[in-house]
Amino acid sequence: MQKLLSVAIPCYNSRDYMRRAVESVLPGRDRVEIIIVDDGSVDDTARIAYEYAKKYPRFVKVVRKENGGHGDAVMAGLKEATGLYFRVLDSDDWLDRESLFKLLDVLERMAEVGPKADLVITNYVYEKLAEGKQKKIHYRKTLPSGHIFGWDEVGKFGIGSYILMHSATYRTELVRDCNMTMPKHTFYVDHLYVCHPMVHVETMYYLDVDLYRYFIGREDQSVNEKVMLSRMDQQLKVNRLMLYDLDLNAIENDVQRRYLYYYTEIVTLATVSFFLRTGTKEAEYEMESFLSEIKQQKPQFYEWITGSPVTSHPIRSVEKWPKWLSYPLYRFVYCIARRLFCFN
Repeated sequence: MQKLLSVAIPCYNSRDYMRRAVESVLPGRDRVEIIIVDDGSVDDTARIAYEYAKKYPRFVKVVRKENGGHGDAVMAGLKEATGLYFRVLDSDDWLDRESLFKLLDVLERMAEVGPKADLVITNYVYEKLAEGKQKKIHYRKTLPSGHIFGWDEVGKFGIGSYILMHSATYRTELVRDCNMTMPKHTFYVDHLYVCHPMVHVETMYYLDVDLYRYFIGREDQSVNEKVMLSRMDQQLKVNRLMLYDLDLNAIENDVQRRYLYYYTEIVTLATVSFFLRTGTKEAEYEMESFLSEIKQQKPQFYEWITGSPVTSHPIRSVEKWPKWLSYPLYRFVYCIARRLFCFN
């Protein structure tokens, strides 16, 4: 019998926290397939992975590979997936038990009765355990819940509430058929993982549960602000791939095209923010050069991100206002947003 859900868990030197991730999926038992991808770890990750595979051979499998980075590990997990649906769980995050049961119930109904949505969307929670803080991201004001719907029923996404890897459970066949590729040894490719299949999504289902718990707090975490600032080249690389590899203008549905424009704008906004956050003249020059590049090579997208009002398109202030005003103001607003939305 086909599994309802394949969960790929990319691991690199994850011995200290991977057990929580794996054990959060185990309650799904025979309805789930857990694919632990050991991405060339040099610690006890492989030993722990095989320990789970030996104990739970019906629903845990291990993939070992040379180190290729997060995106390469996700693709290795996707290659091995046999479940009807597929999602990614990072090794330092976890799934909520009751929410997982509800998701599996929805997938079971789709499998038995149909139709099958291309994408099932659930909420996620930023977990800052060291500070005792949570920030829940939901879609109640944007998406109808409890039934399958198309893009024409999608409302306006609020700031900070766009669909991330953490909220996306894709139909496995759709993810495979979209011919997605992700570069090796590159962080922040989760944006590509979301957007490449999204171009082909026609039907969705929103399950209003807080499924994914997104841990924030490790010093070496890829989304730690200091780490991100040191990896600006990789952020820029992913941003360019989104701009040039996705033919957004070919999307016929206006709502779908507008959403993916919005998502790409958010990633571009992050790139601009981190360049300015760096605070050096060299970083400012790189940011200005990148925006000039977009203006020349993607003029339609450039007009979008510099559109009016500035509350909808914050990059407008960087391009249209004087530097002495916009750059310091941008840095200040970024710090406020960082506290409000609990990222980094």
